[in-house]
Amino acid sequence: MEAGNWFLLIGVLMLGRGLTSTILARSPFSSSIVYLIIGLIAGPMVLNIFRFNPITEAPLLETLTEVAVLISLFSAGIKMPVPVTVRQWTRPVLLAWLSMTLTVALVAAFTYFIFNFPIGLAILLGAILAPTDPVLATDVQSRHPGDKDHLRFNLTCEAGMNDGSAFPFVMLGLGLLRLHELGDSGWKWITLDVLWATSAAIAIGICGGVLLAQVGWRLRGTELKHEVLDDLVGFGLIALVYGISLSVGAWGFLAVFFSGVALRQRELKLSERRSRKIEMAKRRGSSLKVSPEDAAPPIISVEALVFGAHLERLSEMLLVFLLGGMLAFQFWNWQSISLAIFLFVFARPLSVFLSLAGTNTTWKLRSMIGWFGVRGIGSIYYLMYAIQHGLDKTHANQLTQLTLVVITLSIIVHGTSVKPIMEKFWRRK
Repeated sequence: MEAGNWFLLIGVLMLGRGLTSTILARSPFSSSIVYLIIGLIAGPMVLNIFRFNPITEAPLLETLTEVAVLISLFSAGIKMPVPVTVRQWTRPVLLAWLSMTLTVALVAAFTYFIFNFPIGLAILLGAILAPTDPVLATDVQSRHPGDKDHLRFNLTCEAGMNDGSAFPFVMLGLGLLRLHELGDSGWKWITLDVLWATSAAIAIGICGGVLLAQVGWRLRGTELKHEVLDDLVGFGLIALVYGISLSVGAWGFLAVFFSGVALRQRELKLSERRSRKIEMAKRRGSSLKVSPEDAAPPIISVEALVFGAHLERLSEMLLVFLLGGMLAFQFWNWQSISLAIFLFVFARPLSVFLSLAGTNTTWKLRSMIGWFGVRGIGSIYYLMYAIQHGLDKTHANQLTQLTLVVITLSIIVHGTSVKPIMEKFWRRK
């Protein structure tokens, strides 16, 4: 399709989304379904106005999905409640690591025994499909910083962490396909891909977030004379943390999520400390020059979140629309449909129930978490990552068909069920 037609099509989509935001908010389904339907109609399956080959366009698609996931992970980190406690984070950690590992194992076993996939390809597909998505799951994620809804918190925190915890299994699958060095008896994979890459990512993210919070606070000063471009600084933190992580072999997605968590945690502590000082100064009759509106100054995390929300909507619209242009009729076969059913109905719920077995999580909460395991942009990124790392054409075609159909069905099934189920079974007081 010519460049002019692309601009025309994207312009119509953006105008339509902006003008119908109230209507979409009241509709019984998610906005992703609308983008998907438009993409399917314009794509090869209906009008064939445009096609988007994910294999030949893998470099571009990898970059687009990478940026979308980074923005979404940072936003998810900012929304985490303050303070971070072991009791509060136990469930998300179990979901992001234990539940995701079980899902990888179940999907790998299913494709190994039912589809006769090589073990490396089966594990790779499990790693691609296991992580829940931080981009398309906005309807079941925390809506604002400090959202205390248990379901939204657990799903948001899980999506923030499992994009990093899935990477070791991606590398394991590539290693078994002889596309990555695992070392004798897997020592290199365990040491570098699991232990080092994970711990280094968390450390880099926390240090980056805390440091930026301190620097931003000091620059503003007591009387807030120094202006800080919060949204620009926030996204600069994403790029810096991600770049450092890649340079030292750490999982950048995990680092970006924890940088958002640390930034907000530290800024709120500094804000609380400042408020206490102002209150003490007033009691002592001090001449500290602070206006009432300056008692709670703007902080980087909140200002960056506002701009990030717009970018999330834009990336969601573009990538889901492109998804419609990637699909073809031959993708819809017994393998892709049976895999989606197995993942949604068996693998995801079972892994959630097993991972939370030792906690005091209610059956209602487990059931809701088990159902809303949305797959989306993150899975496309891992698929493109594998293709870019030398996955052969036959295997690339197999995984592409299966992954795209699973994501499409997830958008349809979860997108149509999220609002009715949330309203009926998860009414907020």
